[in-house]
Amino acid sequence: MTISPIADPAAFHAFERAGWESVPGPYHDAWGSLTTQAVPSLLDAVRAESGTRLLDVATGPGYVAAAAAGRGASVVAVDFSEAMLAEARRHHPGIDFRSGDAEALPFPEASFDAVVMSFGLLHLARPDQALAEAYRVLRPGGRLAFTVWDRPEQAVAFGIVLGAVQRHGRMDVPLPPGPPFFRFSDPAESRRALLGLGFRSPEVVVVPQVWRLGSLDALFEVMRGGTVRTAGLLRAQTPAAQEAIRADIREAVRRYRRGDRVELPMPAVLSSGVKA
Repeated sequence: MTISPIADPAAFHAFERAGWESVPGPYHDAWGSLTTQAVPSLLDAVRAESGTRLLDVATGPGYVAAAAAGRGASVVAVDFSEAMLAEARRHHPGIDFRSGDAEALPFPEASFDAVVMSFGLLHLARPDQALAEAYRVLRPGGRLAFTVWDRPEQAVAFGIVLGAVQRHGRMDVPLPPGPPFFRFSDPAESRRALLGLGFRSPEVVVVPQVWRLGSLDALFEVMRGGTVRTAGLLRAQTPAAQEAIRADIREAVRRYRRGDRVELPMPAVLSSGVKA
């Protein structure tokens, strides 16, 4: 697969950064119980344990950093959103949270034994540059692991929302274009990218996860109010289209109702490699 760089990475970077400044609370409330389900597997992939020098990139609310610290690792965590860092410090005082860009990490070469990124790669203008930076700051033999969402056919919340937009709205809305959202959902593409950067022994596994939501309308509300790229897509629709999309999503979610809750399969794809 040949991936062309996006036309204006600076515009997409600014769009994502501004978006994350505005959603720390809603993101934590809606996504925290889901994205943390893959954290043990993510940390196992880099063999995080007592004494491991670990960097958590795009830490968001700090879930992975806190779990790694709980294993005894020596943790530094970075994010480009000051609001997200404030949220992380509020929930996890005592961890070393710093301002930092995944595409230009503020650390010298060979600073860490492990680098992890939990769903952060999806929000970067230059994901290959971020992976190259992870390689640079790892010591020889150090390990990288990152998670992304599985394809929308498997991570059904995305399939439901994107399908509803395609049926009732427009996909070609005036937002800064970003890299393909599901690029690294393809195991072959993840392996290719890691091998191309010099990582050896790349492994890709699927981590089952279930998103438990409180109502049939929760998926629409969370996607519109607790994300960045998908929220931009939804908010750019006309009011009539938004209502049609909401109704379509509500009906599609109904089949996943379990008692008074909704349970949506949302597997993660976990990729890892070792620095040569």
